[in-house]
Amino acid sequence: MRKAVISLLLVSAVITGCGSAQRTSQSTASPPAGGAQPLTDAEQLRISDAQQRLIGTCMKRQGFEFWEAERLSLEESRTLGYVLDDVGWARKYGYGSRLRAKDAAARASNPNLAYRKSLSEQRRQTYDKALDGGVDVPVIAVEIPGGGTVRKQMGGCVAESEKKLYGDPREWFRAEKTAGHLRSLYVPRVLTDQRFSAAQKAWSRCMKKAGYVYKDPGASRQSAIAQSDRAAEPKVFEAERELAVADATCARDTDLRPIGEERESHYIAQLRDRYGEALDTHSRVQHQALDRAKKTVGPRA
Repeated sequence: MRKAVISLLLVSAVITGCGSAQRTSQSTASPPAGGAQPLTDAEQLRISDAQQRLIGTCMKRQGFEFWEAERLSLEESRTLGYVLDDVGWARKYGYGSRLRAKDAAARASNPNLAYRKSLSEQRRQTYDKALDGGVDVPVIAVEIPGGGTVRKQMGGCVAESEKKLYGDPREWFRAEKTAGHLRSLYVPRVLTDQRFSAAQKAWSRCMKKAGYVYKDPGASRQSAIAQSDRAAEPKVFEAERELAVADATCARDTDLRPIGEERESHYIAQLRDRYGEALDTHSRVQHQALDRAKKTVGPRA
């Protein structure tokens, strides 16, 4: 458990799995509240980078070395979600298999892991306590939409960094987990929505004309993921790129992303009676964190 926690805390939070791919302008990781716009990928990454900087400053103050995680570029860190409609990005990166391999290699070679391992047992315990409060640190828990409970340790430099960015870490944890897990409630509705289903069928027909037979973008993406362990091979990566370009082209030609985002907003709105306060808190605190992050680090190139 300790090894898993440390490994998680020492690596950068590179966005690779949620939202839409066309996200240099705007991210749909959470719905807007009170007229506030959702954060862009660049803005979310800036918060993540600021937290790394704050953790490092805190750890060095405790007498330990700390290296900020190796970062992918802003372009490489672009969010990939259900719909990919950025043809230029797809032509360059396919579905991002080589980027995921690059990120995984950076995580595996993170110097903080080797540094911690080099410490004596007693010194390692002190390191852990400085980082996240150690094994006896208080844990907060929150019930999430759809059922279940998630927990988080609250201590050390990690907690300090979150407090500096988000204010009350408990308030942020509750809002973040609630907003994030709402996907389990509205995504199934979007996928079965009549308008979105019609757009997916149009996408499938477009793909068939391009020489690919897939029911939806998820199936197309999954076929590429199945070959991702061979992405270093030129022919395999070229096939991934060609498929991703066809996928993105058809998504753009059928307006799949804007239709999906409109239906997503529709179903999220239906949840606001119960979860509106958490959504508004999530948006407000996230924007506050961005303002604080701008005072700590510059934008990612």
